[in-house]
Amino acid sequence: MGIHTYFQSLNDLERIIRCPGKFKFEEHSVSAHSWKVVQYAKTLADIEESKGVTVDWKKLYEITSSHDYGEIFIGDIKTPVKHYSMELRSMLQQVEEGMIAHFIDEHIPEEFKPIFRRQLREGKDESVEGLILEVADKLDQIYEAFTELKRGNTEKEFIVMYRNALIKIKAIKLHCVNYFLENILPDMVNEGSTSSIDIVQITNEALAS
Repeated sequence: MGIHTYFQSLNDLERIIRCPGKFKFEEHSVSAHSWKVVQYAKTLADIEESKGVTVDWKKLYEITSSHDYGEIFIGDIKTPVKHYSMELRSMLQQVEEGMIAHFIDEHIPEEFKPIFRRQLREGKDESVEGLILEVADKLDQIYEAFTELKRGNTEKEFIVMYRNALIKIKAIKLHCVNYFLENILPDMVNEGSTSSIDIVQITNEALAS
């Protein structure tokens, strides 16, 4: 019982593999994904601050480091499935939020429950921090898919993942998105230009969508 149960539960995130059921050259756990999202978000926030935007760093670290904790209860559900319809996405979110709330009620000491409810909430919203989380989350999808495509993985799901994440990022109005598209993405595409898969074309089509 108590916070020990929460700490111990974090081990489960190391055993949940992202994009299950598909051939991958490299496996990625939810735990590793969460760590990378924090690193992306940190740099993205620095870019925002360099443009005069105020960032609530405590909120940013809370929501990025904990954004996938609920997958302990429901596992990693593929993005195309999760977003098949708004109704399905809403139902999955309700289940995840309900199980997190139950976990907090059952295991977290009373004096810390409000803190855990705040930290484990759905962090993606229209605030600067929520949008940065959205970009960072999609950025890791791009890098995971890019790594597979660069090595010649022909699984269609990685093309879809790369393309959809890029389209989603492009639509978010942040300075860091402009920086990514203008300064980071070209380096990535150039690096992948020798792949047997036409990453340049996939990228151009996504940017034109």
